Amino acid sequence: MPTLIGSVQRALRLLEAAASHSGGAPAKQLAREAGLPLPTAYHLLRTLTHEGYLRREGGVFLLGDAAARLGHGGLQQKRRSMILDSLAHFRDVVGAPVYFAVYREGEIEVVGVSDTPANPACEEWADFRATAHAHAIGQCLLGQLDEKTRRDHYDRHPVESITPYTVRDMHALEERIGALERMQPVIERQEYALGTVCAAIPITAGDTAATMAISLPVHQESRLLCVVDRLRSEVGALLSTLSFSISI
Repeated sequence: MPTLIGSVQRALRLLEAAASHSGGAPAKQLAREAGLPLPTAYHLLRTLTHEGYLRREGGVFLLGDAAARLGHGGLQQKRRSMILDSLAHFRDVVGAPVYFAVYREGEIEVVGVSDTPANPACEEWADFRATAHAHAIGQCLLGQLDEKTRRDHYDRHPVESITPYTVRDMHALEERIGALERMQPVIERQEYALGTVCAAIPITAGDTAATMAISLPVHQESRLLCVVDRLRSEVGALLSTLSFSISI
């Protein structure tokens, strides 16, 4: 049987008791609800308050910022797990690796990727953040930004060829982005990785630029449009049920 730390158990019971009172509760009440002697409860309450897990206001104890951060972390973990489960569903339906990414604080952020040994994801051989111009994910996200924000991105991450097929320069990239039709997929052929073709679709996420994408080996390029259309259909159906959250 594992060794249990009694003081940790008692502190957790106090935290649970405090969490059950949105307006706070005095030490005597918390001690009673946690089943602790008052001197023990006082000692633990002082420690929890010092560490920021509780705060004392007007003679009562409430949850502190540290406890709130724990709760926020749990919510973030739950959202991420939900996203990865959804990506696995899309992967199985379309038969290709599926990616989910957002543009956050001036950078490309790949939130999740789902693939299989039979259909592996594209290897990130060059930093996705610095090569947004070269891959479908980045081009799709850049296309959702205003011109000023894109220019700022180019200043920090200059457009340059990384394969013989990469868009030549910023002006050529801007022409391509300007020609994109709203909510249509972005197609990229060997611009980021030789032997790989990709497609990305924009995702509505309030004010956040987001995208889902798929990749295929170049010898399966004939499947690309069919696969991305299937992905768009699946994503639309799941979003309409409000069972997929991208607030992460």
